[in-house]
Amino acid sequence: MSDIRLTQLSHGGGCGCKIAPAVLETILSGAREKMAFPNLLVGRETADDAAVYQLNERQAIVATTDFFMPIVDDAFDFGRIAATNAISDIYAMGGTPIMALAIVGMPVNVLPPETIRAILDGGESVCHAAGIPVAGGHSIDSPEPIYGLVALGVVDPAELKRNSDARAGDVLILGKGLGVGVLAQAMKRGELSQAGYDALIASTTQLNRVGSQLAARPDVHALTDVTGFGLLGHLLEVCRGAKLGAEVEMSRVPVIAEARPFAEAGVGPGAIERNLASFGHDVDFAPDVASWQQRILVDPQTSGGLLATVDAAHADEVLALFHAAGFGYAAVIGRLTEGAPRVAVR
Repeated sequence: MSDIRLTQLSHGGGCGCKIAPAVLETILSGAREKMAFPNLLVGRETADDAAVYQLNERQAIVATTDFFMPIVDDAFDFGRIAATNAISDIYAMGGTPIMALAIVGMPVNVLPPETIRAILDGGESVCHAAGIPVAGGHSIDSPEPIYGLVALGVVDPAELKRNSDARAGDVLILGKGLGVGVLAQAMKRGELSQAGYDALIASTTQLNRVGSQLAARPDVHALTDVTGFGLLGHLLEVCRGAKLGAEVEMSRVPVIAEARPFAEAGVGPGAIERNLASFGHDVDFAPDVASWQQRILVDPQTSGGLLATVDAAHADEVLALFHAAGFGYAAVIGRLTEGAPRVAVR
């Protein structure tokens, strides 16, 4: 198809392309005060995963957009990862996806049409697996390859899972292992084995459809998905939205097996340092939490797992639901506490 390495055509890849949290906060701090829209159930106030607009008593539209530059060189796999990542935001609100629109920016003078077609085919294959059409989209000639989706879904307003609805005492359940950013960096360095690549693809193309099942459970109070700001960054968004603190037990945090040796060797994308600089002041690491463990907690996860806050009495049931849905790395990793929005890692 093409000998061009997609990852060499862009300065970043996957959710590691995100603007650093501190920079983004500065940009958005001067935004105009929003008008009052009573039917807008979720806007940008709590950095939630998608916007939600109520249509009637039983229906609300969930809308999100997500796109980025290549995290892998295989065109079809890039399309699959980008589409899975975008649809995840619907599941993270407890919604069910219904339709997608493609966002395509390609250097058409560099990439042959068959490579671009393979990217789109990858995205469409994931949408087919999710049971939704790619109903249209928009394309531009761009100096770097960009692909993603506008994803639309529906949710019953009574079952909506805001990140701000977490409660003190809730148990934290993480659906996927960490280490996607580390594996991607190892791949760029030419050090990733086939087994490592397979683990990267398996994680990033697994749809978080379990979120739709969790919507109907009143014991699941809040959901988010772990992406570019890493586990700690997105957990802090939950803490700030709910005005709570959190405790994370490092020994319980799942790490993708193939990623751990690279993480221990210090391999990882530059977004790790940007994330730590942006919100590290709101994290208290115990002295025995190793440097590689601190870094893996802020490793940018492209198409990462759901993070659920669950009534402690029902944590085992919810964890079993994750496992039954094929999320083998899913684990209880900590809990939410009364107090300032900070995270303590033990």
